[in-house]
Amino acid sequence: MATAKKLPSGSWRCLAYSHTEEVYDKKTGKMKRKRIYESFTSNDPSPRGKKEAELAAAQYQLEKDTLLMKKRPKYGEMTLTEAIDAYIESRKILNRSPTTIQDYECIKKYAFQDLMDFKLKDLDEQILQEAINVEARRPSNKTKRIQKPISAKRLKNEWGLVSAVLHKYSKNIDFEEIELPTVAQRIVELPSAGDVMRIVKGTEIELPVLLAMWLSFSMSEVRGLTKSKSISGDYLTVNEVVVDVGHKAVRKEMPKNPTRTRRHRIPPYIKYLIDQVEGDSLVQMSGRALYRRWIRLQDENGMEHITFHDLRHLNASVMALLRIPDKYAQERGGWKTDRVMKKIYMQTFSEERERVDSIIDSYFESAMQHETQHEIKKPQ
Repeated sequence: MATAKKLPSGSWRCLAYSHTEEVYDKKTGKMKRKRIYESFTSNDPSPRGKKEAELAAAQYQLEKDTLLMKKRPKYGEMTLTEAIDAYIESRKILNRSPTTIQDYECIKKYAFQDLMDFKLKDLDEQILQEAINVEARRPSNKTKRIQKPISAKRLKNEWGLVSAVLHKYSKNIDFEEIELPTVAQRIVELPSAGDVMRIVKGTEIELPVLLAMWLSFSMSEVRGLTKSKSISGDYLTVNEVVVDVGHKAVRKEMPKNPTRTRRHRIPPYIKYLIDQVEGDSLVQMSGRALYRRWIRLQDENGMEHITFHDLRHLNASVMALLRIPDKYAQERGGWKTDRVMKKIYMQTFSEERERVDSIIDSYFESAMQHETQHEIKKPQ
């Protein structure tokens, strides 16, 4: 039971928990859960006033709990599909990423189809576990001759939506009783920076590949870079991203993770490539086209496939090889918690950061010069 506290005025005030809602935190740039309270006061400064405030709070809490009990059967009559629709609408109000909403719609359409017509009140741990076991065997792509089941990682993402919906609208599921397949760790043999530079040099994807490998930008960040908004003097800032939603390019002002909003000094060679670009956008091809050209380029040069996103991992490996201090390496790649990011961001362009930039630039420039000299000495 809530306890009343005496105010400077002599009155008593008692707070009763009402609900929790997601609010935008200006300091961190993220949504956070905030507990909301109702306030009940009594102007009687005596102990009797304290009891009056506490009684009012207790009555409110009792009425609220009774109302919630009445609402639960209403939620229980919802099918899982209806509950997912309601959940998606609530996420739209909170301005969730268009790509996140698109993935929710995709999950509703293709995943856990045996569950979608179930009413929430009829779902239990056994039914959900059986559905997970069935979903783990669902083919990932029916158009291919050899049908492989969806990955454990994809199943985990699908279950993430279903469990979030059940957490919100159903209170009778013991989620600790439910097991998911183990997500296997993906091991990739990364090529050297010199090898990547060799195969992309002079191609139409040289700039986007170097932006990813050299400056640790993701594909959406690379596609969001413009001359008008991203470049200021000798620095390149990630302040917009471009993602594909329904096969259409959508430009967003902020990356999904606020720690990814970062600024890097532009290496001279990348500045040279940028100067060759006509128009405002540094990379004007679609994400699918960029990825396909990257894969085709690897095939043409007999290189084992790595994804475009793996170029960020290559950047991290290079920084580890050069023994760049963690705080600079993590800041460059945007791999920071909000608290640490804010602490470091204001110190980013100190003399030490300039030294770090120079070390990284020198490494890639040396790799480029080595490949150029190798081409010159290569017999005709």
